[in-house]
Amino acid sequence: MKLDSLAIKYDNGLLWVLDQQALPQQEIWLECHSIDDMCAMIKALKVRGAPLIGIAALLALMQYVTKGATIEEIKIAIKQLVATRPTAVNLKNYMQVLLNQLTTNVEVVFEIGQKFFLEDITLCENMATLGAELIPPGANLMTCCNTGGLATAGSGTALAVIKKAFQQQKVKHVFPCETRPLLQGGRLTAWELEKANIPYTLICDNMAAMVMAQGKVDAILVGADRIAANGDIANKIGTYSLAVLARFHQIPFYVVAPYTTLDSTCASGRDIVIEIRDPNEVRGALGKLSWTPEQTQVYNPSFDVTPAELITNYILDTGIFNPASIHLAINESRTIEKLSI
Repeated sequence: MKLDSLAIKYDNGLLWVLDQQALPQQEIWLECHSIDDMCAMIKALKVRGAPLIGIAALLALMQYVTKGATIEEIKIAIKQLVATRPTAVNLKNYMQVLLNQLTTNVEVVFEIGQKFFLEDITLCENMATLGAELIPPGANLMTCCNTGGLATAGSGTALAVIKKAFQQQKVKHVFPCETRPLLQGGRLTAWELEKANIPYTLICDNMAAMVMAQGKVDAILVGADRIAANGDIANKIGTYSLAVLARFHQIPFYVVAPYTTLDSTCASGRDIVIEIRDPNEVRGALGKLSWTPEQTQVYNPSFDVTPAELITNYILDTGIFNPASIHLAINESRTIEKLSI
């Protein structure tokens, strides 16, 4: 079985991930040999993005099966993988589906892994098509973090919408925010925009208000790592700030995410566990440069929570919803608990 995307490749038991820590200077493919390897790659953000983390975990389990893993060994590996990133829900959702069906036959790992990989490609295309309809001609857009092909098996979430709208000649310019942790907007989104020949200007996160005040932004598009039952979202740190600024400047604020990011078991954003990362990610740059005193105290949350009332629309693969109707998508669409192959 062969599965191939911008950021991950699987070929009959062989597994590689594009090292997103090395981008944009180098495009290095790292071979994954074990569950421990994949856990380390996920924790280090060498593979990242809520949908792609879940898919990468599934592919690692597929590889594990080719090495002779038993059902009990797979269950232990699932616990390892789920523990790597607590905020993004896609990983937990995928693993729960697998656990529900992992009864007597390890071959189900291959079926579920292939299903979710191929499905994600379709979900991305659906979101891109629906979202592009909301983008006016000549639009200047803002986004944060990376939500493109580096974060999914397909073309992405928010960045896929931007790419689709650009193909429709609607997008004039994009302002990606550099985005902590590890400047994923500056390193990764800029890399994808460059490859797509989309005009862009990188800004620091704390420049967003000024750019909006200058009338340079027509809409803001972000992804989501978890959407709670009440519509609150967890997304990369800085998203909440953009939503508040968008409300003040009367700019549409769109959240783009697949159904695999919905979490009907999470009542609100208050219940979302926020990942706290290594202080050294703030003290310096990628371990190569330090710009603070060595003992500087650092608070380094990876995500923040944006309340539903600050969101203009949710662009899901199943349709476009507003805060008043998002519960319909969560409760009545293809919720993860109902999934089966």
